[in-house]
Amino acid sequence: MKWKTQFGISTTLVLAAASVLAGVAPAQAAPSQLVPGSVQSAAIGGAIDYTVYLPNGYDASGATRYPTLYLLHGRGDSQAAWQQEAGALDELIAAGEIPPMIVVMPDAPWSDRGNYYVDSLYTGAPATAAVETGFTVDLVDHIDASFPTVDDRAARAVGGYSMGGAGALRFATVHQDTFSAGIVLSPAVYFPSTPVDSSTREFGAYGVGAALYDESRYQQLSYPTAFADFDPALPVHLFIAVGDDEWANPLPQDAIHDLDYEAATLYNKAKRVPGISAEMRVYNGGHDWGVWDAGFREGLRDLAGYLQTTPPAPFEGSQFGSPGDDRAGGVLGRSDGSVVQVVNAAGPMLGQPALGGFDILVQSLDAAGAQRWVTPVATALNERAYGIADGTGGASIVGGYVRQDHAGASQNDDALAVKLAADGTVQWRTTFGAQAAADRVYGIAADGAGGAFVTGYTSGAIAGGTSAGDKDAVVAHVDASGTVLWATQFGSSGEDKGFAVAAAPNGGVYVGGTAGAAMPGATGAGGYDGWVARFDAAGAREWITTVGSSETDQVSSLVATATGVAATGFTGGVVGEASAGSTDVFATALAADGTVQWTTQDGSSGDDRGAAIAADASGRLLIVGHTSGSIAASSGGVDIFTMTLEATGAVVERAQFGSAARDGADDFDEANIYASGGGSTWIQALSYGQVDGATNVGGGDVVLVKVGFDAVVAGVGAVPGGVSDAGPYSRPAFVGVLGATGADITRAFAVAALLVLLGSGLLAARRLRRVRHPAGVTGWTHD
Repeated sequence: MKWKTQFGISTTLVLAAASVLAGVAPAQAAPSQLVPGSVQSAAIGGAIDYTVYLPNGYDASGATRYPTLYLLHGRGDSQAAWQQEAGALDELIAAGEIPPMIVVMPDAPWSDRGNYYVDSLYTGAPATAAVETGFTVDLVDHIDASFPTVDDRAARAVGGYSMGGAGALRFATVHQDTFSAGIVLSPAVYFPSTPVDSSTREFGAYGVGAALYDESRYQQLSYPTAFADFDPALPVHLFIAVGDDEWANPLPQDAIHDLDYEAATLYNKAKRVPGISAEMRVYNGGHDWGVWDAGFREGLRDLAGYLQTTPPAPFEGSQFGSPGDDRAGGVLGRSDGSVVQVVNAAGPMLGQPALGGFDILVQSLDAAGAQRWVTPVATALNERAYGIADGTGGASIVGGYVRQDHAGASQNDDALAVKLAADGTVQWRTTFGAQAAADRVYGIAADGAGGAFVTGYTSGAIAGGTSAGDKDAVVAHVDASGTVLWATQFGSSGEDKGFAVAAAPNGGVYVGGTAGAAMPGATGAGGYDGWVARFDAAGAREWITTVGSSETDQVSSLVATATGVAATGFTGGVVGEASAGSTDVFATALAADGTVQWTTQDGSSGDDRGAAIAADASGRLLIVGHTSGSIAASSGGVDIFTMTLEATGAVVERAQFGSAARDGADDFDEANIYASGGGSTWIQALSYGQVDGATNVGGGDVVLVKVGFDAVVAGVGAVPGGVSDAGPYSRPAFVGVLGATGADITRAFAVAALLVLLGSGLLAARRLRRVRHPAGVTGWTHD
């Protein structure tokens, strides 16, 4: 990926701008400023006036580069409307919730201040202009030439309210090479057309010739047309907000044009467009600044995880997908460099037809990336895999659930385990559960003897157990022949699930998950609590330990250690020393008797969640998860992160990678990430974007990445003869960062930033697109 920035001093700024842009960094941090400016626009045939917000400590020298936000006012208002939000910007920047940024507030007087930020073709009065072109080309070029911005779409967003919300939506979705995100507040957008009394028909914005309004012109500029032409290779994130007391159209047939209804329609259409991610909020209030201030503040926090000011790490690996919305289902590395992965296919892929719902596809790839075999585990109903374990002798065991028709009485999900031989042949298929209830496997681990331990939940009663209420956690042992040796049901009065499992010494097993109330033998901390328990070889519980706070907490993954077991997951409160903000990742080590040895809580100001954990022979731990913030340099959207900890719990390395879209988590922020040892560590994850050099086939695809952490394969022990990192899946640049110290990483980024600045110079401003590596990548792609 290439980044290029330019910065030249413009002479068109007035008043305070001359002193602000002196080209020398101030001796001490200056307070934030609102600076007026103007630029002559060829597209408009006149001046664009604006006010620019410069943050506290603004550095005009060019040594610091800032992301940029453009704010569009509503119909009848002026640039002054947005200036009242300068205090909100100050507060959020000071609190570290958003990065320091340059905010541009342009004035839009054309069409009697009802121009809707489009290029009007109306020739009558009031006077119209090519506002869209003037703002997205002339104004943006001028700002990038006059201020030390990061001149890249990934660092540029647009926002607006009412008419400005409509403009922000259009700019973000039509000018994808310029903007990567938008804050869309109470947008004056209408589907399928505009109501007869709308201002869209009054001022010539959508007019042609002498006609103030032209329906075909409106449809040409409408958001459904923009969505149909949207390029998923340039992802965009939208934050949409509206009040619940918007004006209600008096005619029932016009209720679809109430702006709260229109905002919901927009959101539901936007989130179904490949390449667009969206959030929506509804606030108590009407078409006013009570709603817009709340939406602006929350929208800024949301967009902070998407705006980038640093070139992200390479995202190298392999990608697999169907035209549907696929999911990762598990990965198992082998000591010879080969890998077995499980994909939950939502459509035809890997040469296999779609049978219905999700189909489980198990694929074996050799060390060079060539496919050895693919085995479907699929019916006309629905199956989903949640992990794969070593079955000894080259075999593997997949865990998950399958929808089954119980003799026509009902269709329910049953827990599923399937064993495949080294050549992909299905050796056995085992299901269990309550006939009239849902039962699922969410975690699987090898038992070391050709069988597996599984965990998940039941919403009924199994193996002679009794329901404690809602869903109960379940742990079971399936032997090498597919026989369920035992299954244990346990839970609280709330909703309880097992997510993580790891073999313990002497035939026992560790299990982890979440509980909606206090689990038997444990004390609840409040909200949903994480927990870790140990069961003996016969399925009897030996102990259970709560890992929780007063907020929502979850144990997502376990790995056995020399002294007991280590867990990772996430917390909305404090389980370690302090919260980093929002939701944090945690790691905790427990002794063989359940005593907590240490707990580490870490993260960014965003949403950070641990999803998988691995250990090497020395006891170091690797956590893999997803983040909406910046644990390292953000790639945009939601990223995958890795975090390396010493055996004592000290964090020694952090890395972050992904596409510009959402990676590692679905739209509900539920993790879809797996990790496995095998010479290095394999990471398999969901991605709505693409690895470098690949193309997203549609919706969510599955990516496979290898990183330089010599993990132990669960159930096998230390892997002899680890393979080289060179190969079709490896990420050499990322592996280098993993092996570096924090100081090395800091120096590397500092040198990179210096080279960018030296290479750019004071060139004439010209917008450049973010470019992915077009050739020479180590990854490969399957359809």
